[in-house]
Amino acid sequence: MTSTPYTVADVMTTPVVTVTPATDFKEIVAAMERWKVSAVAVIEGEARVVGVVSEADLLPKEEFHEHRPGMMEQLRRLGDTAKAGSVRAEQLMTTPAVTVHPDATLPQAARLMADRHIKRLPVVDAEGTLQGIVSRADLLKVFLRSDDALAAEVSHEVVERLFPVSRKTVKVDVTHGIVTLSGQVRDAHRIPLATRLAQAVEGVVNVRNRLEALACDPDDGA
Repeated sequence: MTSTPYTVADVMTTPVVTVTPATDFKEIVAAMERWKVSAVAVIEGEARVVGVVSEADLLPKEEFHEHRPGMMEQLRRLGDTAKAGSVRAEQLMTTPAVTVHPDATLPQAARLMADRHIKRLPVVDAEGTLQGIVSRADLLKVFLRSDDALAAEVSHEVVERLFPVSRKTVKVDVTHGIVTLSGQVRDAHRIPLATRLAQAVEGVVNVRNRLEALACDPDDGA
């Protein structure tokens, strides 16, 4: 059983579609079409990432075609006329590339994508060598974990650790990623924590906590 947290290495896509700085415009478009990707990593030397070319980097050329010669005012409003006239990856790419390491957690990768307004991150090692690529879709892969796998992890990582005495009285049900905790426990003050820890398990969609405090037995000396 895989314990949380998941890392980028667990969900990244390999191998990565790559080009070199000298790759021309049409070759880049052909590679995207062939492999059904929306971006390619630009590498040089020993697979060192120097940039990324995405569909957004290529679109200015198509926009450029809409403007007839002499319409300079509209051309200036295009905003990225330099890329419109580019023909090689080194001119088109966004550089330096925003990258992430394989051991980064999924929340860290998601936060980096949101902060930099990008849809994918090349995954590189300490030397900057390309290892894979992680996209928004890859970050959602954890929600494909089976209900049985989620139940097993919640039972082991949450119930057994929080309620070692009354763990056998706790039932963990998972349906479509939604965890339901039910039963009676002695450590009632830990019930709210159970919700938070179960929610933190990668792949859990929601948690319904129906745990109750075990009634004290008047004969147990309490």
